[in-house]
Amino acid sequence: MLLSGPKRAQAPTAAAVKVARVPKSTFRAHIVEGLREAILSGDIAPGTPLVETSLAEQFGVSRGPLREAIRQLIDEGLLVTIPYTGTNVVELSVEDIREIYSMRVALETFAFEQVWDRRGAAFRRELLRRQDVLTASIDAGDDRTSILAELDLHGFVYEATGHRILQHNWASLRGRLQLYWAAHHRAHGMRGPRRDGHDSYIAAATGDDLDAMRTEIRQHMMRGAMQTETFLRDRDAG
Repeated sequence: MLLSGPKRAQAPTAAAVKVARVPKSTFRAHIVEGLREAILSGDIAPGTPLVETSLAEQFGVSRGPLREAIRQLIDEGLLVTIPYTGTNVVELSVEDIREIYSMRVALETFAFEQVWDRRGAAFRRELLRRQDVLTASIDAGDDRTSILAELDLHGFVYEATGHRILQHNWASLRGRLQLYWAAHHRAHGMRGPRRDGHDSYIAAATGDDLDAMRTEIRQHMMRGAMQTETFLRDRDAG
């Protein structure tokens, strides 16, 4: 009788191979990024209703992760749910812009009042770092990145407060601002804000005069509001 050689390891069958399932959070992140990009690029215009069946088919997902992604974009301020109608891309009027900017003045002033006596070297370094990121984005002609960098610059004081309700309110305004700055820049062929547009803001934020900071916030926000209002009026007139 022939002796058999060493037994070879048996290859696992298909049923035995364990494949890690793609987490639903990955689907959601993919959908969020795709929808956000389409909204900010203008491919999905302000006011456009979202059709869940069509979007689920386009992304190749079920409605579960799609609805989670939609909820995230609602929280970011890019989408809004209208009772008995559905979910649309945010569309703002001139009056909406005035309300948003007046709220920004109140919120940002409050944020600086909360952190004013707690600013230190780390606060200054981070604020200047974010200004450098913004400047580099403007110099590179990267419009989308410069918009995000400008929002990150303004968002720092909210982060520094540790005030969760304040941060939530800023997050809801941030998405709307991002949407309309992107549309404004597209319409006028802009590649970001003015390079020196935040010099006086940074000087006041790192200075010693809180009243000067309050004044700078009002003036800075007024300039932004006027530019956005002009864009909306031109758009509506066209």
